[in-house]
Amino acid sequence: MSNSSKGILVGSISGFPEFLPKDQIAFNRCLDKIKKEFEAFGYSPMDTPAVEKTVTLLSKGNDSEIYGLTRLSAEEGGKKELGLRFDLTVPLARYVAEHYGQLVFPFKRYHIAPVWRGERPQAGRYRQFYQCDIDVISETELSLAYDAELLGIVYRIFTAIGLPNYRIKINNRKILVGLMQEFGVEESCLEAAIRQIDKKEKIDAAAMARGLQEIGVSGSAVEKILSFLDRKGSTAAMLSYLEGFSHTLLLEEGLDELQEVLRLAAAFRVPADVIEVDPTLARGLNYYTGTIYEVKWIDCPELGTICAGGRYQNLAATFTRKLLPGVGISIGVSRLIPKMIEKGLILSETETYARVLVTVQDRNFLSQYITIAEKIRQHGFGAEVYLQDKPLPNQIKYADRKGFEVVVIANGEELRQERLNFKILKQQRQETGTLDLLIKYLKTSV
Repeated sequence: MSNSSKGILVGSISGFPEFLPKDQIAFNRCLDKIKKEFEAFGYSPMDTPAVEKTVTLLSKGNDSEIYGLTRLSAEEGGKKELGLRFDLTVPLARYVAEHYGQLVFPFKRYHIAPVWRGERPQAGRYRQFYQCDIDVISETELSLAYDAELLGIVYRIFTAIGLPNYRIKINNRKILVGLMQEFGVEESCLEAAIRQIDKKEKIDAAAMARGLQEIGVSGSAVEKILSFLDRKGSTAAMLSYLEGFSHTLLLEEGLDELQEVLRLAAAFRVPADVIEVDPTLARGLNYYTGTIYEVKWIDCPELGTICAGGRYQNLAATFTRKLLPGVGISIGVSRLIPKMIEKGLILSETETYARVLVTVQDRNFLSQYITIAEKIRQHGFGAEVYLQDKPLPNQIKYADRKGFEVVVIANGEELRQERLNFKILKQQRQETGTLDLLIKYLKTSV
């Protein structure tokens, strides 16, 4: 929209979300809890430039989703050699290949940062959004125990942020490929068939059958696949079903790996009822070679997948000849956290990190009010001084609207006596005492 009186253009761009202060603080605090869990398992923070060479980005992406970067003064139609990252995996692959000799393997990293994609904005899909990734990468071989560790981390994170009623779906890509072989799908159709199966929640059985037939899957194989996709059951029932197949080595390998990951997940204290074995889980990306994960929030099916990932045999094949297997997950925080705020599961009640507002009743004592705030900060608590020349009721209203926990009130005479009134807003009560009493309250009410 346009503000003609001032000649200022106003309005955000579709697909590039922004938060008001309360929601931004709630979002940031949630990210802090996630980082804490990542770091508790020994993962280190990592960041890479928002900009990569287009040749790097095109190694895994496509030019329809990549934003090219150019200066406004550059000639129209000039070649774009730089672009904005569309995910955090391609930069990770480039980073590991480039710094290989300086990294300690297994290399465990987390990366939380915005990415940009040239997509059509719609509910839950943005052009700019945060990815929240964690990966562990090794040389030549990577223990299956890390696949189970990621389950433990996901469980700890969703417990920490208070997400209820979710399921971690798990499969092994070897199982799915092995089943396709069992069903008689030709090698040349395997990847296309798996991509079609990945659409199972978006299309009906008739559309699924047509899609499979169009890529060359035989009629008998289509029937077996449709029957397979209809199968539901507990983890024990699904494992029993899979154990009924024993003709392909790949299927047996995948089943053995899946059972080992489930066994170790119990050691990471992941409740069995949180995990759901789903042999139809495909994750259409063909760089997954083993374990694959997908997390759904049962109460909000419209969000789709809120966390996903898996194991890959060679992360950086495009950038190095070294074999670098890994396993990782990505949490869709840009969709998940706002929905949790909307539902009241994550509180969005304050527009400030500071707990205390020091009001100013007598501006002749402004330096003393500033000193009070400084002493509060020295004890590790945030404090703001109201520096505007406004009446006390206006300052109290400001504190209430911003969500401060405590308001300090004192006139000149009270300051001389080192006596403060501090009002605890939520409890609607006021106490009088020294600054030490206030510090004691702040320490005991964390």
